[in-house]
Amino acid sequence: MKERVVILGGGAAGPKIMAKLLRTKNYDCQIDMFTEENMISYSACGMPFYIEGLIENYRRLIVRTPQQFEEKGANIHLGKKCIKIIPDEKKVMLEDVNTKEISYADYDKLAVTTGARPFVPDIKNINLKNVFTLRKLEDAVNIKDTMLQSKKAVIIGGGYIGIELLEAFVVNDLHVDLIERSSHILSIFDDDMSDLIQQHIQNKNPEQVNIITDDEVTALVGEEKVEKVVTRNGKIIDTDMVIISAGVIPNTEIAKEAGIELGVHNTIKVNHRMQTSVKDIYAAGDCIENYHLVSRDYVWIPLGSSANKEGRCAAINIAGGYDTFPGILGSSVTRYIGFTMSLTGLTEKAARTHGFDVITTVTTKQDKAGYMPESENITIKLVADRRTQKILGAQAVGAGDADKRINTIASAIMADETVDDFLHLDMTYAPPYSTAIDPLLSAAIVMNNKLKEND
Repeated sequence: MKERVVILGGGAAGPKIMAKLLRTKNYDCQIDMFTEENMISYSACGMPFYIEGLIENYRRLIVRTPQQFEEKGANIHLGKKCIKIIPDEKKVMLEDVNTKEISYADYDKLAVTTGARPFVPDIKNINLKNVFTLRKLEDAVNIKDTMLQSKKAVIIGGGYIGIELLEAFVVNDLHVDLIERSSHILSIFDDDMSDLIQQHIQNKNPEQVNIITDDEVTALVGEEKVEKVVTRNGKIIDTDMVIISAGVIPNTEIAKEAGIELGVHNTIKVNHRMQTSVKDIYAAGDCIENYHLVSRDYVWIPLGSSANKEGRCAAINIAGGYDTFPGILGSSVTRYIGFTMSLTGLTEKAARTHGFDVITTVTTKQDKAGYMPESENITIKLVADRRTQKILGAQAVGAGDADKRINTIASAIMADETVDDFLHLDMTYAPPYSTAIDPLLSAAIVMNNKLKEND
């Protein structure tokens, strides 16, 4: 008899589980996916670039359609929201988002990939028209349509999504006020690196961009649609639209009610095989906590890259195989009009919080031979432990190839390398691609010298 696998959620992790199960040999199962949305398996990470206009049709963001999965044998149920998990009976309760009709589905194995939803601050008149969050594909379509009819926008929140939407709006000739409640935008970086990012953005488009930190929006003003925003510090800003990108909240309420153990930030606790505390229930994606390979602590860093790897791991184990997902480094990257910001591992502030004996260096080098016309600067910050001399993390920003240096550091951290080990890395060189001593190796040399000074 076929095992019945039920998947809750159709973002990144859920479809990955489904695709892997459909490809798994010697595992005959019935797959049912339930999602409250009207489509599945699309690239949420690509939505800011669709809004910008780099991607003409939003349908190009759809990785696989429901029909493509159904042709392979899966059953896709759109507009069906899970409102309760009943582990004792191995079934889920579902609500049709349109008719509100209640139904049930039995399972042998359950995968919870319910993702996360935007955090919406307590702001007066938040329900005015032209106020958006960006989480679903339909959000992207609505934001783009409104942007093309607007001259001014306010972005609430200076994280990755906020910066990517800032680029989208600036490229489309809007004036943008970006308001961040903390002291720095992209506070995931160390303050000194965030300062470099903010300086670049403000210098790149001084007439179009106004970045406000240490402030927050308390009220929106308008008749039917938003016309102004009011901040805690008394600023009143005219606008045609508002984007709320102030973070996300994991969708774990039904998991908690079902008795599934939760971890940090109310995310679902899983082991390295993506198993929850309840038998035959797995979880993956933005709704679960992550094990950090450097801090050796549990964190919540929701990323599409991790969600896909977690989904693959969950599928292998659901099908009776054995696979583990060791954890994450939090490696991430974004850009603002030709300027890249990327990091991996622990920042200086995070490393200090976790008790490491921290030593750091910051170097700025050209990413290619200086005589090459496309050569650009990148600034690299290395974070290491003084006692063990192991690399803990790195950040790189600049108009040059910053992200590939961060990927190299990520590999070094995974290999548990010391700074001295890293100095012997045989990196490629040709003038169009690097300097004779790569900027990353130059940064490591500076770090090594500093460590020796402290011996």
